[in-house]
Amino acid sequence: MSLFSAIRLSLNGLRTNKKRSFLTMLGIIIGVGSVIVIISVGAGAQSLIINELSSFGTDIFAVTPGAAQEDGPPASVMGITVTTLKLEEVDDLKKIPHVIAVTPYVRGIDTATYQNQKTEATFLGVNADFLSVETGAVIAGRFFTEEDVRSMAKVAVLGQTAKLDLFGESDAIGQDIKIKKHNFKVIGVREPLGTVAFENKDEQIYLPVTTVQKLLLGINHISLIRGKVDKSENLPYVLESVSATIRENHHITNPEYDDFSARSIDQALDVIGSVTDAIRFFLAGIAAISLLVGGIGIMNIMLVNVTERTKEIGLRKSVGATRSNILRQFLAESTTITLFGGLLGIIGGVLFSWLVALGASVAGFNWDFIVTIPSILLGLTVSVAVGIIFGSYPANKAAKLEPIEALRAE
Repeated sequence: MSLFSAIRLSLNGLRTNKKRSFLTMLGIIIGVGSVIVIISVGAGAQSLIINELSSFGTDIFAVTPGAAQEDGPPASVMGITVTTLKLEEVDDLKKIPHVIAVTPYVRGIDTATYQNQKTEATFLGVNADFLSVETGAVIAGRFFTEEDVRSMAKVAVLGQTAKLDLFGESDAIGQDIKIKKHNFKVIGVREPLGTVAFENKDEQIYLPVTTVQKLLLGINHISLIRGKVDKSENLPYVLESVSATIRENHHITNPEYDDFSARSIDQALDVIGSVTDAIRFFLAGIAAISLLVGGIGIMNIMLVNVTERTKEIGLRKSVGATRSNILRQFLAESTTITLFGGLLGIIGGVLFSWLVALGASVAGFNWDFIVTIPSILLGLTVSVAVGIIFGSYPANKAAKLEPIEALRAE
């Protein structure tokens, strides 16, 4: 019997027992579909993160407190509070050649009030270089100055949503808002920015960093430093100088004992890419366990087929069918089942991934729909492999049947 004839007989068997064939395929459909969804949705989520962080530009560097491995995130990003960065270091980093602006960051969340209006807002402590590091102009009033920072001035610049929540369409400039029992005079309003790098910039209120440190939070450390260089090609030199400057300030002689992490946006994207790749392939591996369950189901059904068709096997052998003919037929049947299951799983996985990408896009996220040819080929290859592996035992059992014993079976 040729391979083509074996496949034709397998297709006839699938059409004859449609319900049982579909139930047999179900484990493969779910397993392959899950792997496709996890790889595709994971790639889309990775693209979302990369697209958001890329909005900062390629001429930006960041310093975070806490040590980090070369390919891992710093401790502060993992939710661990680290207090090694101080405000004085910002002035030292400004002296490095090619650095044109540096701003510190500290943040908190509290209720801001104006008369009888309230809004929950993130207040962000920065310095006068902030607008040079991040995009987004002040469309009314002004931003605060270095003198405001040095004097711990009680002045505030509002994001667009914070302004509308507190003042509506009225003019906010010159009015006083209250945060943590302290009054702040509104001196500016930023242009609408929306969500950037997973933060709603319009809900934020910007205050002098020293004011936030001393009056609102009672701390003497900062949580982040961002800086901008004149040209992106100067970033490697700047990062080396930044690391050397902070090590000198912290009296660190061995880089292995760094209590900070200095990286460019491109380096951060590389780290995030490696971490998200590891997570999604790990999850895909877990999802692939369902393929094992599907394979066991296929083996059981094929064993039932062998039992049900014992007389057929004996009859075929008695008229000249060889052991290899029987083996080939049953392997073709199991492989055809898993191949069709894999195709349905791929179609379902691709469709579900497209719906996720569509929903994310409608919600305003910069989410790419990504389904790669290698992932589809992997799904098909695994489907065929499952059919061969788990169909081998039933096929071999059928091939070993003696014609006379098979014909006597009830």
